[in-house]
Order: sequence, then C-alpha cells, then structure tokens
Amino acid sequence: MDVPEAADACARVVSEVGGAVVADREFLDRVTLGILARGHVLLEDVPGTGKTLSARSFATALGLEFSRIQFTPDLLPADVTGTNVFDERDGSFSFSPGPIFANVVLADEINRAPPKTQAALLEAMEEGQVTVDGETHALPSPFYVIATQNPVESEGAFPLPEAQLDRFTIKTSIGYPDEGGELELLRRRAGRVEQSPTVERVLDPDSVAALREVPESVRVEDDLLRYAAALARATREDRRVEAGVSPRGTQRLFETARAAAVIAGREFVTPDDVKRVAQPTLAHRLVLTPDAAVNDVDERDVIADVLDRVAVPTVDAAEA
Repeated sequence: MDVPEAADACARVVSEVGGAVVADREFLDRVTLGILARGHVLLEDVPGTGKTLSARSFATALGLEFSRIQFTPDLLPADVTGTNVFDERDGSFSFSPGPIFANVVLADEINRAPPKTQAALLEAMEEGQVTVDGETHALPSPFYVIATQNPVESEGAFPLPEAQLDRFTIKTSIGYPDEGGELELLRRRAGRVEQSPTVERVLDPDSVAALREVPESVRVEDDLLRYAAALARATREDRRVEAGVSPRGTQRLFETARAAAVIAGREFVTPDDVKRVAQPTLAHRLVLTPDAAVNDVDERDVIADVLDRVAVPTVDAAEA
C-alpha cells in the first residue's frame, strides 16, 4: 500500500465513522492518527458525548475484532489480562484469555478503576503482550486501545498515573455538538428504529496492518527532526512544568507527524504537520508544578506557548 492508497483508505474509514458519530473532522482524524501511528488513543469527555460509539464504530469500519472492558472500582488486573484456570480432569492449568485479547480494546471509563488495575494495561500497550504468573502471552496484531475517561472532577474518578498517560499516543475529546450537529443527531435517530447507528466494514485486518506500515516510508528532513526535539526540550524548560515531555513522547510526536502526512496524502512531513499534532500528542504528557495546577494552567496552553517560542523551519528546507 502506498501513500495515496493509504490516504484514500483513511478517508473512507473516517467517512463511514462520521456517518454514525456526530463529531467534527478534526476529532475523527485524531483517532485515525493513533491507528496509523501504531499507538493508542485516550478520549476524555463528559458522559453521553459518543466516546463508546466512536470506539465501536472505528473497530467495525476497520474490520477488526472488538472487545469492551468496563473499568470499575472493584475490577482486578486478572479481569483484564486473563488468568490460569485449573482443569480437574487432568490436574493441569490452562490460560483463559481476558477481554484484552482483541484487536481493538475499549477501556471504558478507565479512570474509575484503581491504579493497580490501570497498570494491567501498561505492558500490553507498550509491548503487545501480557504476562500472567510468569508466562508471557502475545496479543493479537494489530492491537489498539481506545480508552475513555471522565474528567477527574467527576465523582468516583481516579487520576491516571503519569506512566499510564505516557502510553497514549493521542489524547483528545469529542466535545458537545453545535446546534446543527445536535439537530443532525436527532434527525439520524428519527430515521432508524435502533438506538445506535450501524457502521459498515471498510477494511480488513490485513489492510489495517498494511496501512500502519505506510508512515514508515514518509520522509522527515533533519530540520524537522531538530524542530520536534526542540519542542520537547522546550516543555522541560518551561517554569510551569515540573516534568516535561519524555523521550517516548518525542518519538510519538515524530510518528504522529508522519501519520498526519499520510492522511494528507503526502510522502513528506511539513512543519504544519508537526504543529497540528503537537497538542494532542504532547499536552497530556506534561506534569505541571503545584503553583501552575493551583492557578488552573492548562497543559494545552503550555504547548501553544512552546509552539510560539520555538523557531519553525522553512517549508523549503523541510521539503528539500
């Protein structure tokens, strides 16, 4: 699959999902970025905005096996990864896979579970495997987590640990629809009997695997590599930030910029690609100082200020 074919496939997936989910194109593109960059996506929003429907719709459009894990305060790590079950017939233990063994896993309301259970996803998200009782089990490929969380101000919500947040390539939100979007939502509901809209399959697992290889062929010039590194370093020097973007975050910025170029149908990355993906890729990785937190500083504003401060390479240099 080449870049134009990949761009067309992404457009068809987004179009199909957009027929079910009332959301702006930017949101749908950001979720697609996570798929292309071989990463994972965190959706934060109030209940009822369509987070779960979005995850299910993307899984269906991609033609991938879907699994949903409802995170609750009493959920145990074994409820996610699976456990060894004793067979009384022959006196042996056999592994019973948990719901994480699927291509697309919806970790619904992930911040309602305690950190110990959230941590059950760390190995899976980073290495595509889980270890149970000392035995390692490979997860299906492709493997993609879409997690949803309610704002931390919501009752019964735990803040995600920094290590967990750093595993998500993209963090974004749907937001409330505007007046036209809400009317469209009602019109769509009036035109069908079922409560939830249906989505048709656009791709298959082999096509998705091929699609995720395409960004590897996208060209990134040295000037843009220096630009991405400078953005990450600038977050560590900001006085409002206690812990800036990690080296993992810098790599994810590079990967999502290449994915953005593919969605645009280009075989090279431009400065605008880097700027477009910086906020959803980097903001959630920042740990603010206590003073900044008390003053309600938004991580997205820090990234916006960093983008303003760091010199942007010229387009000619990036495309040379």
